[in-house]
Amino acid sequence: MKNLFIITCLITASALSGCTTFDAYTGEEKVSNTAKGAGIGAGIGAVLAYVKNKDESSKKRRKQMLQGAGIGAIAGGGVGYYMDSQEAELRKQLRGSGVSVERDGDNINLIMPGNITFASDGQDINSSFYNVLDSVILVLQEFNKTVIVVAGYTDSTGANAYNQALSERRADSVAQYLMSRKVAPARIETIGFGEDAPIADNATAAGRSLNRRVELSLLPITEGT
Repeated sequence: MKNLFIITCLITASALSGCTTFDAYTGEEKVSNTAKGAGIGAGIGAVLAYVKNKDESSKKRRKQMLQGAGIGAIAGGGVGYYMDSQEAELRKQLRGSGVSVERDGDNINLIMPGNITFASDGQDINSSFYNVLDSVILVLQEFNKTVIVVAGYTDSTGANAYNQALSERRADSVAQYLMSRKVAPARIETIGFGEDAPIADNATAAGRSLNRRVELSLLPITEGT
C-alpha cells in the first residue's frame, strides 16, 4: 500500500494545478493545492490509482453488479454535464456543513474531516453528522450513475498497522450508513489508507483532526466502467 501511495503522490503532484476545491462554507474557490504545498487532492489521486490497478476480474464483477442493480452508464458524451450538475447540487446541499467538495476532471471528492465525523481513535460516526450524510445521500440517489469509493484515513498517532485497520473500519462505518439509507451496494467500494495520505500537519491537534477523516470519491459510470 505504501508503494502504491508513493507512486500516486508522484502522479498526483503533476496534476494538482488542474484540481479545483471549493470552500463548503462560502462556495468560493479555495487556494490551489500547489500554493498550499500539501495536496488536498492526494486522497482522490490515491483512490484513482487504486481503481486503475484493480484486476480485470474485479472490474468485471463490479460491472455485473451494477447491471444487476439496474444501474447503467452515463449516455454518450454527457459525462461532464452530468458531473457538473451533481457537483452544483452537492455544493448547494453541503454549504456550511464543514464538508469540502473537490473536483478533479470528471471526478468529485467529498472530504469529511474528523472534527465533524469521528472522535480521536473512534470509528463510529458522530450522531451530529447524520444530517450532513443524509444531504449527501439525497444527491447520490438523484445522480445514481456514479461509483462511490469510500476511503478512510487516520492521523499519525499510534502504530501504522493499527491505523490501517482503523481507517478501514471508518470507511466501512460510512458505507454501512449509506447502504442503510438505500444507496445501492453495487455502487459502493471501501478502502482504508491509514495514515499514508495526510492533508494537514500531524504535529498539531487541528491538523490531526483534519487527517482523521473519510472521503467519498464519486466516479462516473461510463461504458468502460
